[in-house]
Amino acid sequence: MKYVSKTDAKKFQNSPTVDVLEYPTNDPDIDGAVATLNGNYPDTGFVVNEECKEILYVVSGKGKLVTKDETVDLKTGDEVLIDRGELFRYESAKNLVLFAACTPAWSPEQHKEVA
Repeated sequence: MKYVSKTDAKKFQNSPTVDVLEYPTNDPDIDGAVATLNGNYPDTGFVVNEECKEILYVVSGKGKLVTKDETVDLKTGDEVLIDRGELFRYESAKNLVLFAACTPAWSPEQHKEVA
């Protein structure tokens, strides 16, 4: 078992509209984080995870998740699986709190913004 207390979680901001609390399990196969969004992310275009799948659970709030092919309204209790290589963005996020688990573990090097 690997336990991470909230006091050990690392805060960072990957844009002016996104605050992230990352829980460092140091496991290369999977990781977890809580993100709070207030606004669009990214500002333009899309983002993509080149190496990991990401499963999202909406803890609270609302917003839209947009891919090249569809748009879904996110609300409390929803879950979404974003495949490796899938382009996506968030729109109209209002206090949208997401728990995200990535496999393999997320890294900033494989997360890209795409026009």
